[in-house]
Amino acid sequence: MTPTLPQSTIDTLRSLAERYETRQFIQGDPSWFMHQVEGRANQEAMAFVAQSVAYGSRKQFMAKTQRLLDASGGDMSRWIAEGAFHDIVPRNSSCFYRLYNNDMFNRFLTAYQTLLRQHGTMGDFLCRRSSDALSAIEALTRFFADNGSHGIIPINAKSSCKRLCMFLRWMSRSGSPVDLGLWSHFIPRRTLIMPMDVHVVRQSVNFGLLKGSSATMSTARRLTDTMLQVFPDDPLKGDFALFGLGVAD
Repeated sequence: MTPTLPQSTIDTLRSLAERYETRQFIQGDPSWFMHQVEGRANQEAMAFVAQSVAYGSRKQFMAKTQRLLDASGGDMSRWIAEGAFHDIVPRNSSCFYRLYNNDMFNRFLTAYQTLLRQHGTMGDFLCRRSSDALSAIEALTRFFADNGSHGIIPINAKSSCKRLCMFLRWMSRSGSPVDLGLWSHFIPRRTLIMPMDVHVVRQSVNFGLLKGSSATMSTARRLTDTMLQVFPDDPLKGDFALFGLGVAD
C-alpha cells in the first residue's frame, strides 16, 4: 500500500531535488561520461558502459570508466561495434574491476557488440520492444542473458536492477541538466523506476516513503509510486533528492 505523504515531506523532497538536480551534480557522477562524447549513438554507448561499473568506490569506478573512454578514443559506439575492446579486455580470469574479471566484461561487451551490429543502436533495439521502463529492463536482461553475458546485467527484472534504472533515467528524462532524454519519445518519464541502493533505501525509510529495506523490483516500484505524489509525471526527479542527500554534501 502506498503511504500518503504529509505536505511537509513533499515540500522537503521538492526542495532537495531542486538543490541537487543541477549541472554540478554531474561532477564525480558516472553520468559525467555521457556528456564528454558527441552524437546520440555514442552517448548511449558511453552511458551504458558507465553504468556497468558504477558501483563501489566512486574514485575507483570513475578511473575505470575513464580508462575505457580513453581506449575508445571518444567513440565508444564504434569501439564496441568493431570489437576493438578485445585488446584491453582479453578473455582471461584476471581482475577487471572488483567482482568482474576480464572474461565477464569481455562477454558483456561482446553481447553489446552483437546488439549494435544487429540493431544499430540500443535505442533502436528498445524502441521496437518497449513502451515503458519495465519492458525495457526486461528486454535488456533477456538479450544479454541470451547472448552469453552473466554477472553484469541482471538475468531478469526481479532484482532492483539499480544501474539499469539509473541508465534509463539518463536516457529518458528530458529537460534536465543531468539526464539526456534521448529516449523520451518512447519511454515516458512517468514509467521510470527508482534506482535503489543502500543509501536510497535508508533515506526512503527515514522519510517514511518505505517501511522495508529490501532492494527488489517490487520495492523500487512501490517507492516510485510514492514519489508520484511528490513529482506527478516525473517520479525520478526524486532520485536527486534521495541520492544527493548525504552523498553530495
